[in-house]
Amino acid sequence: MSQPARPARERILAAAVRRIAREGMEGVRIARIAMDAGVSPALVHYHFATREALLAEALDYSYNYAEERRISSGSEIATSHAERLEAMLEGCLPTSPELHDDWLLWVELWHQAARNEQLRPFAGELYSRLHAWFADEIAAGVAAGEFARCDPDEVGDRILALLDGVGVRTIIGDPQMSLARARQTVRAAVAHELGLSVSPAGLAEAPEPVLHRQEVGMRLIPRSTAQRS
Repeated sequence: MSQPARPARERILAAAVRRIAREGMEGVRIARIAMDAGVSPALVHYHFATREALLAEALDYSYNYAEERRISSGSEIATSHAERLEAMLEGCLPTSPELHDDWLLWVELWHQAARNEQLRPFAGELYSRLHAWFADEIAAGVAAGEFARCDPDEVGDRILALLDGVGVRTIIGDPQMSLARARQTVRAAVAHELGLSVSPAGLAEAPEPVLHRQEVGMRLIPRSTAQRS
């Protein structure tokens, strides 16, 4: 049985996401977006009065779609807060072609919002949603005794800054920041913040309270364990 056709507005947004990610806001043409979406240019202008409005709506559409992928990829079925946080971090790095396009849209937002004050409230709102997503999960992990006591808001800020930093280096092809190294860098920093151990497989609850940590490869271990080795 065939799936019902998506509404025209949704098709326009999906087409805009692909075009803006590949061509940038300055390079994209409304006629091309209309052609990709199977609608007339007049209908694109009807739904989106300005190019800035189209960019903002495309980013919001991309963010919501990416959030659905993050949840369906495993963060909702994780058996611990550490596993859920691991899935959240993975979903915020350019780990797939779709997430790579999402990253290109974020870079476009930075570029445009730095010059256009109309886009700054929207950029701030997207960051606020991401921050709350991480802060809430960190707070839940602390409450459950999985994470070390911390200020979830401050840790959330540092996680976003770290993801932005390694993510943009990855998508520009920095030879010193491969995707594998980006993952390792983020995991190690988050483990240090939250008192977790970290292995090549990902984050895990530390086997005992971590008062002092020594990094060995990609695993942070308690001082008592290091002394016995």
